Amino acid sequence: MSDIPADLYYTEEHEYLKATDEEGVYAVGITDYAQGELGDVVFVELPDGGTSFSRMDVFGTIEAVKAVSDLFCPLDGEVVAVNDSLDDDPSLVNSDPYGDGWMIKLKLADPSAVSGLLSPDSYAGHIG
Repeated sequence: MSDIPADLYYTEEHEYLKATDEEGVYAVGITDYAQGELGDVVFVELPDGGTSFSRMDVFGTIEAVKAVSDLFCPLDGEVVAVNDSLDDDPSLVNSDPYGDGWMIKLKLADPSAVSGLLSPDSYAGHIG
């Protein structure tokens, strides 16, 4: 059974948004389910800070032993931080996807847009 924290927002593409201490800024990463499906993560390519993305734009890639997958931006926003720890230890995505394995921090263009994402219960239904 995948871990689906109750305080996060989710996408059908298996990204999550986690509120930070800064208003309108969310940590973005892949879900426990997604990292489990990918297997051992060996490389993560992330954008530079200050880059803006629209919803569903590819913001990076994640490479595992099994496959390479695109990372999709969950909502419109600007990257305000990048998790450089993943350069040295991409396996953090596997060991702690909702903690140290976050990928980017995104300042949302419209913070109210999170209400259009999947709730934990909806995400659980999505992955079956």
